[in-house]
Amino acid sequence: MGGVATLAGCASAPQLLDYKGPRVTAIVVQKTDRFLHLFHENTVLASYRFELGFAPDGHKREFGDGRTPEGQYWIDRKNPNSEFHLSLGISYPNRADRAAAAAMGKPPGGDIFIHGTPEFYLGARDWTVGCIAVENAEVEFIFAMVDVGTPIWINP
Repeated sequence: MGGVATLAGCASAPQLLDYKGPRVTAIVVQKTDRFLHLFHENTVLASYRFELGFAPDGHKREFGDGRTPEGQYWIDRKNPNSEFHLSLGISYPNRADRAAAAAMGKPPGGDIFIHGTPEFYLGARDWTVGCIAVENAEVEFIFAMVDVGTPIWINP
């Protein structure tokens, strides 16, 4: 019986929660303060601390720069089978991001997400390649609360 409890404790299968509260109408990310806020109109429903990419300062400019984009984007997809527990896609790159990267002769990168942590995570600071990483239990709530199409503002 102890072996079963140990095995169950090691598994980190995502919990797909059923959220019945107020609709999240916006996400606001404060990179400097390291807070992600979920809003319903003008009311904060929840706030979470997070980690960023390995080069957190400034707007993402190109593939591999380790930065997180800044500006207004949208949640454009949800992945319940993410290697990072659960993930919500951010619509980076937009038209302006692609044009700026092209002007530098570089690819803009992509696949920017709000996500949880993988099993290998050791608590390092700013370990992603540009994503916004929260604890796995927190991404379960975010995943349940946020719909595709929700606007997200990522501020410096």
